Amino acid sequence: METLPPVKLGVTILLPFAFMLALHRRAEAFYVLKARPIEQSKHQFILEISLPIVAGIITAIANLIIRGFPMGSGLTLILGCLVMGFFLALDMSLARERTVIEDAISKTPLVNPPKHLYSLTRKFTLVAFTATLFVSIVIGLVISRDFFWLAKLGTSTPGYIAASGKSVIYEIYFIMAVLLAMVINIILSYSKNLKLLFNNETDILERVSSGDLSRLVPVVTNDEFGVIAGHTNTMIDGLRHRIQLMTSLELAEEVQQNLLPKHPPEIPGLDISGISKYCDQTGGDYYDYFYLPHKRLGILVADASDHGVGAALHMTTARAFIRFGADAYKGAPQLLNTVNRFLTRDSMETGRFMTAFFLEIDYPAKTLKWVRAGHDPAVLYDPSRDTFEHLTGEGTALGVVEDLDFHENSRQGWRPGSILVIGTDGIWEAQNTENEMFGQKRYHEIIRKHAAGSAADIQNGVIDAVESFQGDADQEDDITLVVIKLL
Repeated sequence: METLPPVKLGVTILLPFAFMLALHRRAEAFYVLKARPIEQSKHQFILEISLPIVAGIITAIANLIIRGFPMGSGLTLILGCLVMGFFLALDMSLARERTVIEDAISKTPLVNPPKHLYSLTRKFTLVAFTATLFVSIVIGLVISRDFFWLAKLGTSTPGYIAASGKSVIYEIYFIMAVLLAMVINIILSYSKNLKLLFNNETDILERVSSGDLSRLVPVVTNDEFGVIAGHTNTMIDGLRHRIQLMTSLELAEEVQQNLLPKHPPEIPGLDISGISKYCDQTGGDYYDYFYLPHKRLGILVADASDHGVGAALHMTTARAFIRFGADAYKGAPQLLNTVNRFLTRDSMETGRFMTAFFLEIDYPAKTLKWVRAGHDPAVLYDPSRDTFEHLTGEGTALGVVEDLDFHENSRQGWRPGSILVIGTDGIWEAQNTENEMFGQKRYHEIIRKHAAGSAADIQNGVIDAVESFQGDADQEDDITLVVIKLL
């Protein structure tokens, strides 16, 4: 084999590596930077490990063909390129991932969970195994080569052998130190990336806990951190929608409360108090007062099917029809006939309906007239006789059948101090934690107990009793109560 001058040999070896180095920037721009951010670190690793291996293969083949280098030397060169390329590629890949993370923290390019999970523990195990394998191979090859070299020296020059042994030991220590430095560098790079991901995730969650939902966690890895970040973003998005919904519900609650009477009517001889208490922020119960011709007063209590937003919208629609019809009032049956006709056209296909009780009080004539539209009867309590009378009558709920003809019921006279109570079934059907109902009996007992008080006292007594009876149980239905004390 021809002995080459060091300069020619260096050119032969360095030229392929110089070419790959010159190619690196363009290859990185084309192959790495054009990839999705979440894929860039993987592309960077492939690029960085490929270029040294290709350069090593080209160098080995060139020296084998042109210079006649032995095959073993070429394989050793390729193996060295593979080992160095692995550590270099891993470090560059982690650096690229770190850059992507830092950019993403300020820009948040991706927010959805990764489609494919590449476990962080599995990747770390693979890297640790590969690094250990390469370190073992390199040290093993160096030791084997040095022992083979020492064995060839023989015993003729003991002093030279001792000096060579020290040289071998120093060489092994040097190689181990280099490999250890590369392993430590990889560990530190991993640590920096994990710290970035952890700190950013923690910062976002701290913001969420304080009510700040303005930022999302960037999803820049395909590992557990990426999955957690993606699901955290889903949670934040859900919280945003929930807050928007709650804000809308609060507005709907405010609007609906404005639809209810602010104050009871002030009519001599009548003490009136009314309340609606919804189980959700909005509900389907409704009560209202109407000043009618000839010093009469109309009182309506209605209960839309179900509760919540849908019931509230149904109630609002019905209220508009009732208010419109009350302007041309000719009697409770005609009013409810008109309301039912319009309400049925709007809601018949939805399956929603509304029960109603309309009471007309003619105080000068001491007459009660009422129409029941599927609603529970009102209760008339006479404290002087301690008797309860139910204002019954036939009638179908509103919104079920378009062609209905409601009938009016009437009662002449009442004893002073009598109490007329109109409520919804949310009162007597309220349940406690043992699934026991409040019931009509308790309802009557509370009215009897507070009969000497004002209409507001009776109303508050009923509401307080129901709440106390329910205890820790949730309110499952809306509650509306109108109390009229006939003086």
